[in-house]
Amino acid sequence: MKTIKNTLVIAFALTLASFTTISDKEVKVKESKVTWKGYKITGEHEGTINLKEGKLTFNDDKLTGGHFVMDMTSINTTDLEGEYKDKLDGHLKSADFFGTESHPTATLKITNVEAKGNTYTVTGDLTIKNITNPVTFNMDVKDNAATATVKIDRTKFDIKYGSASFFDGLKDKAISNEFDINVNLVF
Repeated sequence: MKTIKNTLVIAFALTLASFTTISDKEVKVKESKVTWKGYKITGEHEGTINLKEGKLTFNDDKLTGGHFVMDMTSINTTDLEGEYKDKLDGHLKSADFFGTESHPTATLKITNVEAKGNTYTVTGDLTIKNITNPVTFNMDVKDNAATATVKIDRTKFDIKYGSASFFDGLKDKAISNEFDINVNLVF
């Protein structure tokens, strides 16, 4: 009798599994866009970061996971030109900020997803400069596209330059601890 019950449980589990389809959808990195925006007392700057690779995992049509790699050596300022742009790009790549010579990539691995229609509350492990911290954000998925804005506290990744939380007397030279990453994915 116990053998029959076990057989029925296995058969039922296999039947349920046959009705779900888990699939990875590769992100089209050339068609996708990652932008950043950083804030300071006297204004803000923005730019782009190239996505090196990425995938989203779906169970049927519901988002369940994913993994992304950003090429931090590609960080680019788009609101400045000439000498000021070159200086800021170089500074962002330096050890004061992202240290791209030693840490050329940043990654995000999705660890939990809660669905609310086509909007998901996503939690993931973000790694910048070999330091990993959890982040939570909303992601909208529709057709073959996904969008999200991720607010990141840079000081959690040992990026303290210009932070009033760590340095006194910065006045109008202070840089906000948080910056935004806006993601538009095509898959």
